Amino acid sequence: MPQSERSFRASLAAIAGICLAFMLIAINTSVVGTAMPRIVADLRGFDLYQWAASAFLVGNAVMIPITGRLGDLYGRKPFVLTAVLFFAIASVACGFSQTMLQLVISRGLQGLAGGMLLGVASACVPDLFPDAAQRVRWQVLLSSSYGVALAVGPWLGGWLTEHVSWRFVFFVNLPVALAALLMVWIFFPHIVHHEEADRSIDWLGAVLLLLAICGLLGSAEYSQGHGFVNAVSLGLWTAASILAYSFFRHQYHTTAPIVPPKVLDDSGARKLMLLGVLTGLTMFMLIFYTPLLLQGSFGQSPNQAGLVMTPLLVFITIGSIVNGRLLPRLRRAERIIAWGQLGMLISCLLLTQLESQTPRGLMMLIFALCGISLGFQLPNLTLQIMAVAGRANLGVAGALAQSTRMIGSMIGVGIASVLVNTLYAQKIVSVLEKYHIQDSALISLLSSPQILIRRQDQEALLELTHRLGVDAVPLMQAARDGLVNGTHAAFILCALISGFSILISLRLPHYTIRTQRKAQDDQPSD
Repeated sequence: MPQSERSFRASLAAIAGICLAFMLIAINTSVVGTAMPRIVADLRGFDLYQWAASAFLVGNAVMIPITGRLGDLYGRKPFVLTAVLFFAIASVACGFSQTMLQLVISRGLQGLAGGMLLGVASACVPDLFPDAAQRVRWQVLLSSSYGVALAVGPWLGGWLTEHVSWRFVFFVNLPVALAALLMVWIFFPHIVHHEEADRSIDWLGAVLLLLAICGLLGSAEYSQGHGFVNAVSLGLWTAASILAYSFFRHQYHTTAPIVPPKVLDDSGARKLMLLGVLTGLTMFMLIFYTPLLLQGSFGQSPNQAGLVMTPLLVFITIGSIVNGRLLPRLRRAERIIAWGQLGMLISCLLLTQLESQTPRGLMMLIFALCGISLGFQLPNLTLQIMAVAGRANLGVAGALAQSTRMIGSMIGVGIASVLVNTLYAQKIVSVLEKYHIQDSALISLLSSPQILIRRQDQEALLELTHRLGVDAVPLMQAARDGLVNGTHAAFILCALISGFSILISLRLPHYTIRTQRKAQDDQPSD
């Protein structure tokens, strides 16, 4: 149904349904991040800590570009409905997990459903509102709803974990999923931009994409435990790189590419995709490992950590709203991404100064700066790559914006895990050597940051040190310091990435909505 034949109320209800569906991903990200230290403690699975994130991100990265293309070909409504339904089912499976391995598998299924949703959600806005100026306002609403859900998540996850059960951080998705299903089913139109004869997709390319992404993840995970400079690691990275190259090369030789060569050939699109990877890498490092720092090293409860992190996510929404107001007034709107990267550079440097004695108000202020910086980046990456791709490839463009961010997040989790585990291990080895401790049981307890978040392990440590005549206080302090060193190193890396991103952002192609609106105003009315 053309936009002119739909009432504003119907369009508003439709976009509200998409916003609710989009919020599922945001709630899942921020709620689970706060609860993960407690989940790991209960399921005794710190060795799979990063896999709880990686499994979700792999599912996202695989499904986003495929469903982005399918949404362009067949319409987005059926994919939104299917994704929301399966996301709810996978959330129930996560909530009932009895082991860390079960949780990781359920998170992978959740990631597949989430990737399907992310692949089509962003392109739903231009389906409902084709006008470029209107699109900015409604895209900001979509980003803002994502930010609101992110903002509520840390506090909600902390409160549920502390006062009810961590299992409810997954069950909380169910009422949101039900509301989204009903609103999308009733109000969202089924819009298709391609003729039936043109509906085909490159399934070989989809398989190559799946293998490439799994290869990258497998290479990163193997390298964490065995190092990067060995025959197996180098072989895995080489194989993953060949698969990734084969996928992109294949897109130029297939009649139905997942990512059209027109987009791949555009230098502006390539820069925006690289920025998406770098932004996702930085964002996920902050969201996923900061709760571990606050709860493990600084001794905050899940509820306290959630409240401290809330400004990070609240100000993503505020930054998105301010961004929407500024865009139509700027002649060089592409520069706003560089502003956001500059803010992220400053805030990441400030995060490296966090200590347990740092006032919570100051912590929250730094996280607020992180949030508003991301709010200047996230919606613009989507809007600008859509402008490059053109109307026939809106789904592909929206999917690229999301999938590059997810790939960056997946890489970020791996890098942060290496930094945290390596620097933590170095600190523990030094304190064990200092006190000449060789007891295998004590060494095993201290080998993982899990000691900082699991009460039973701390009690076992006290019993062992008392029996051996060793003071437990310096051992626990070394564990806290090791975790601080690792997370601070991750923050320094985020600052370096932001600096590099600024250089890329300053070379983006010219983008403005002001000119488009002026041209529309100058057209004669019928």
